[in-house]
Amino acid sequence: MNKDQVKGKAKDIGGKIQEEVGKVVGSSEQQAKGLSKQVEGKAQEKFGDAKEIIKDQGNR
Repeated sequence: MNKDQVKGKAKDIGGKIQEEVGKVVGSSEQQAKGLSKQVEGKAQEKFGDAKEIIKDQGNR
């Protein structure tokens, strides 16, 4: 597991929390920001996954 995977997962979770808080307080802006963070986090996590695959291929 690399830092991109960890940071991406953290952003995804943070985004989910922000989205839910936005729902609770009735803020569509916060919901949208939360969704945006989730997308960003998932992309970073996938980038980290790709780095791991490349690293593993180099170790063969």
